[in-house]
Amino acid sequence: MSESDGRGTTDKTQRFAPAGRTRRKRDPKGTREAILEAAREILARDGKEGLSVAQVAQRAGVNRGTAYQHFQTREQLIEATTAWVSENLYRAVFGDPDIARDQSVATIDPMALTEHIVEFAMANPELGRAWLFELLSAQRPASDQFWRKYESNFDKFARTDAAQPGIDVEVASIITLTSSFLWPVWARAHARTVKERQQMAKRFARELLRFSLHGSMRPEKYAELDARISKETPRRNGV
Repeated sequence: MSESDGRGTTDKTQRFAPAGRTRRKRDPKGTREAILEAAREILARDGKEGLSVAQVAQRAGVNRGTAYQHFQTREQLIEATTAWVSENLYRAVFGDPDIARDQSVATIDPMALTEHIVEFAMANPELGRAWLFELLSAQRPASDQFWRKYESNFDKFARTDAAQPGIDVEVASIITLTSSFLWPVWARAHARTVKERQQMAKRFARELLRFSLHGSMRPEKYAELDARISKETPRRNGV
């Protein structure tokens, strides 16, 4: 029986709150991040074909209903996951968005920028390719944070006297990014150790820069960079 508090009301607290049990505090932001982390793991392992809200919910340790509250479809999960890749790629290449937003293209080190892209691609091969394929098939690629910044910088560079005339910025951007995110496939097949993969990343970055120096860039404007690349380029058979 319930006990009266002497004022004619009944205290039902004892009836509905079992001793020793506390209600778990809700954390929607933490739950969403756990879901996205699980989605990244599955996307990296199985590709987008293996991704589903149900599988992600199981991996994240939440029930389906909770997962569907955050992401109603697989497409929303893929969109959120690739947006995460884009943001982290942006930070790896350009740094803090608030600072990079006002950075002059003339102050960007081409070698550092190229190496950062290749290093990110090598460290995140599956997620990087998933992001790339989503970008290539997007109706509005400018909505992607990294692409918007990368193409904008390339366009600004193409308008300077350090660039070769007549550059097709869109084509040049796609060639660079596609090759950068597909190189890890080759590297994985031909490198057994982390050190070997790091060496292959450096080889690729160096060769990509050499192409740029004799393609989109005017080498006389980058004499120091040209010398650095020539010095680091390995010679075949010691020649």
